[in-house]
Amino acid sequence: MHIAEGFLPPAHAVAWGVASAPFVVHGARSLIREVREHPESTLLLGASGAFTFVLSALKLPSVTGSCSHPTGTGLGAILFRPPVMAVLGTITLLFQALLLAHGGLTTLGANVFSMAVVGPWAGYGVYRVLRRSGAPLMAAVFCGAFAADLSTYCVTSVQLALAFPDPGSGFPGALAKFGSIFAVTQIPLAVSEGLLTVLVMRMLVRSSKGELTRLGVLAASVAGRKPAEPAGTVTR
Repeated sequence: MHIAEGFLPPAHAVAWGVASAPFVVHGARSLIREVREHPESTLLLGASGAFTFVLSALKLPSVTGSCSHPTGTGLGAILFRPPVMAVLGTITLLFQALLLAHGGLTTLGANVFSMAVVGPWAGYGVYRVLRRSGAPLMAAVFCGAFAADLSTYCVTSVQLALAFPDPGSGFPGALAKFGSIFAVTQIPLAVSEGLLTVLVMRMLVRSSKGELTRLGVLAASVAGRKPAEPAGTVTR
């Protein structure tokens, strides 16, 4: 992922930009509302964006016109929900296209759709299903980050297969080709990102319990639990 500048046919580039735009607009409104109503969350928002920027800047060659790297979107999706990550992910991809030559402006819509839209929604969906099923927090965080990473590359494989169908087998053959090549590097990266996201979440649990409780990551009864009083103590 990070489909390179000019790599997609113009019609595909425009179509993916149009598909991504509503999510980014909705995310911008969600981000503005979050900052206005809870200005204390600005630091954690910035940290989520920085986490995405740093991880997604790591670049490993994968196939012609693309590369593999962690995405870092799972953490922000779990903390602030996927719409906010649509904006943070778009800002990340824009800066990387302009400053690091990762991706490009013509392919920005396609890269946003895979990494900043589908990835966060897939990761958050997996996280929520596991939490509602009674899974431990860190297990759900790991699986959510893993799903956000891997789903990004599944969508990228679809995007490339649509743009460049196999001469013999068409879209299915191209999808199998792109998907199999990405999987070689992306599955280990997704596992690594899941583990790193768990480590970051553990630090946040220790340092930001109040904020995580407000965001719904921690239950109020857990974050606000009082120590047990000694036997025989009379309370008023």
